[in-house]
Parts: sequence; C-alpha cells; structure tokens
Amino acid sequence: MRLAVFLILVGLLVRPALALTFQTPLEHVEWSVEGDRFECRLAQPVKGFGQGEFVRRAGEGPTFRLQAQEAWLSRGSATLLAAAAPWRAGQGDINLGIVLVPVSSDALYTSPLQAGRLLSGLLEGRGPLIRHRTQQGDRLEVRIMPARFSDAYQRYLECTAGLLPYNFDQLKQTRIAFVDTNMVLSESALGRLKAIVDYLKEDPSVNKIEVDGHSDSWGNRLTNREISRQRALTVQQYFLDQGIPEEQIVVRFHGERYPIKPNNTAANRALNRRVNIVLSRVPDAVYSALSDAAN
Repeated sequence: MRLAVFLILVGLLVRPALALTFQTPLEHVEWSVEGDRFECRLAQPVKGFGQGEFVRRAGEGPTFRLQAQEAWLSRGSATLLAAAAPWRAGQGDINLGIVLVPVSSDALYTSPLQAGRLLSGLLEGRGPLIRHRTQQGDRLEVRIMPARFSDAYQRYLECTAGLLPYNFDQLKQTRIAFVDTNMVLSESALGRLKAIVDYLKEDPSVNKIEVDGHSDSWGNRLTNREISRQRALTVQQYFLDQGIPEEQIVVRFHGERYPIKPNNTAANRALNRRVNIVLSRVPDAVYSALSDAAN
C-alpha cells in the first residue's frame, strides 16, 4: 500500500509540463484593418487566446503585439519565429530571435525590425509563431495563420499611407533654434512648426501650447530678455497665422536665466538661443475655467 502511494506521488511530481497550442482553424481565419491618421492596426483573432496585431503609429515603424484575453504570459524570453504554413511542405521556419516579457503579462511586443520581418514572412506564406511558457510553467505556442493575408495587407498599406508624419509624443516637446539676434525662422524651424500645426488640426484634444523664449548670455540681461520675448512672439505669430486660437497659446520669455548648456562656447550659445514649445491636453472643464479667468 505504501509503495503504491509512493509511486503515485512520484508520478505527480515528475509529470511533464503541459503544452498549450493556440491557432485559429484555417476556415475561420480573418484579418481586420482599422485605423485613422494617428495609428493603423492589422489584426487576426486567435481562437481561445486573444489576437495578434501589427500596430503602426504615425511617425514610427510597425510593431507586432500578441494580446491575450488573460495574463497567460510569464516573465522571461519568448522565442519568435516566422513559421512555415502547415500546408507548405519544405518551407522552413525563420528564427527572429527573442521577445522579452519583463513582467507576467497579457501582452508582448516585438521590435520594429522583427515586425517588419514578420510582415515580409506573411507575404511569403510564413506566419508569426510565439513559443513561451505560461505563468504555471506550461509550454505555450501561439500561431498566427498566413491565410487570406494579401488583401488585408493592401488595406493596411492604404491606411499607413494616410498617417501623419509625427505622433504626439514626438511633437509634445519641441525646440526651435534661432541664429544670433535674428528673428527669422529657419527652414528646419518652419518645417517643425508646420508639423505641429498639421497635428493640432487633426487632434483637437491638444488644446494648450506653451511657448517659452530664451537667449544666450551675450549682451546685457535687459537686452537678452527682450530678445527672448521677440523670439517667443515670432513663434506665437506663426501659430496665429495658421489659425491656432490665441487663447490656446501661453507665451513666456526668460532671457538668459535657463541655459541648457554653459554659455562658454559658440556652439553652446547657439543651443541656448531657442524657443521651447510644449503641447498638452487640458480637460475641458479646466480649460473653460482658465479661459474664463483670462477674460
């Protein structure tokens, strides 16, 4: 009797880890494309698991995101492959390296390079395959099927062609440089300001623009303060000329008080001759209160 119990316990202890495999049956494979001027998504649901999707934000390359319905994924390194379709005999898998899962999670994200190679693989009939472990230690495989991909990919390309050149994170803090005491905006400055205006016209939730003028320490403080004021007003006037409401713009000028580099070389002084622009989203109630107070 004791021997029988012992053998049962040993059997439980050495039980091999389960292997969980998720993929959508071929006849049910579907791709969806959604997006706007800020982001495009190309996704395939994975039956019983969640979905895999390619996400491309404005101004960035694509990433691939594997999204689970629950927190399946354990912390650690998952293996990413562009796997040959089961019906393509002789076509080998391509190992694309690892994807880190920093904490136990319901999602993992690839690099833009890995996502680009996955898209190329799908066009060749290879689907993304992720090998990892669950939080319970069981082996986990999730496969995205390459079936019906071409038409969906064309719709995805049409979406990405309409993305803005920059996203909010890339524009929310911008530095506009000025040459000496000249108040003329350079070509690069005009290009950056145009990108900000184009974004603001697409995203009305960004309703506050802080414009801070600065100078180097060359000359006296009163002169430098006036130069920084003129720089800030030059940028403000550009926004006004492009139709940005004046009440959304906050203008400040600081002279030489806040250098980003010591004013001990010509190169450093050039960096300090600037206007800093900060974009933000103010809740409607707060924005209305601020507007009323200003009036």
